[in-house]
Amino acid sequence: MVQTERLYYTDSYLREFRAHIAGRSPDGRLIYLDRSAFYPASGGQPHDTGWIAGVPVIEVIDDADGVAHRAESTIEGTEVECRIDWSRRFDHMQQHSGQHLLSAVFIEQFGIETVSFHLGQESSTLDLETASVDTGKVLGAERRANEVVTENRPLEVSFEDAAAARDLRKPSERGGTLRIVSIPGLDRSACGGTHVRATGEIGPILIRKLEKIRNTVRVEFLCGIRAVRRARADYDTLARIAQSFSASLEDTPQLVSAQLEAAREGDKTRRKLEAELAGYQGRALYEAAAPDANGTRRVLRRVPKGTLEGLRALAQSFASGSKAVFVGAVEQPPSMLLATSEDSGVDAGKTLQPLVAQHGGRGGGSARLAQASVPSSDALNHVLESLLNP
Repeated sequence: MVQTERLYYTDSYLREFRAHIAGRSPDGRLIYLDRSAFYPASGGQPHDTGWIAGVPVIEVIDDADGVAHRAESTIEGTEVECRIDWSRRFDHMQQHSGQHLLSAVFIEQFGIETVSFHLGQESSTLDLETASVDTGKVLGAERRANEVVTENRPLEVSFEDAAAARDLRKPSERGGTLRIVSIPGLDRSACGGTHVRATGEIGPILIRKLEKIRNTVRVEFLCGIRAVRRARADYDTLARIAQSFSASLEDTPQLVSAQLEAAREGDKTRRKLEAELAGYQGRALYEAAAPDANGTRRVLRRVPKGTLEGLRALAQSFASGSKAVFVGAVEQPPSMLLATSEDSGVDAGKTLQPLVAQHGGRGGGSARLAQASVPSSDALNHVLESLLNP
């Protein structure tokens, strides 16, 4: 096992360093260094990327043999120049430090503990140990966290014996020496991650979304440059919406609500009129259909594409007549509907289900109305033929 000196423990701002290759895999792509500033994925924070001897580092992991650096291609030599991808590293420092601050504020203000943390590519999340949290508390936590950002409190790193460490936000299960990251007067946490020097470097903190996950509440947040980019994108989106209404940004929510209400009322009216029209059409279709020898009126209505929902009202109107059998079909995707009157002697569900099953289809329904789908147009035609010529 290689005992790598973890340079990021004492200096998260170290971007370039020299190291000795202390071990490598047979293909030369998995490298172990005697000292490294590359952060391996751990504690919800993703790994660093960068370059070793000019070769891109695509993954850094803690494995059984030490800190492993997976390179894009073979790395030769023993003494190497290494460089961290600083934009990625500093972004992670802002998000991780912001999480410490937010977690501490949720405890300080509301006594709510953080269960877990995940730093994602677009946003980050922390899971709160509570079944629910109201919006007012969340906005209060966001406001308090940003106040601490403006106070520019230092983030201090210390190393303490686990048995003697006190006042940690969350007890550590590790023994020996703990690396502790502190925000004076607010937080002390055992953490091996990379962090900024002071809260001011976290930048603005923006809480975006809440989601209930089992017995916890997941808080999505962004810090620093991520928060600025997201706020700009949100504003641009809202500005475009406001422009489409020829309204100010402030008046747009009310206008959107009014438009949605009008659209809902219009949709209700449309559905009512469509149902009335289908009723008239169904009765007219019934009157125009000639009874067979048993006095039963059968009719087929086919449409090239769509859903069976458009045929349902027509089918029910037709089947409201005496001795009526209505067969509806959609050609793409192949599907059908069967509606029957009570005095027709035809049980729609019991008739349709076995027919479609013979052709690899699925369906069913009640005695008066059933529907099904089949895998092909040929299967559809066979089933329709059986329904119309029993």
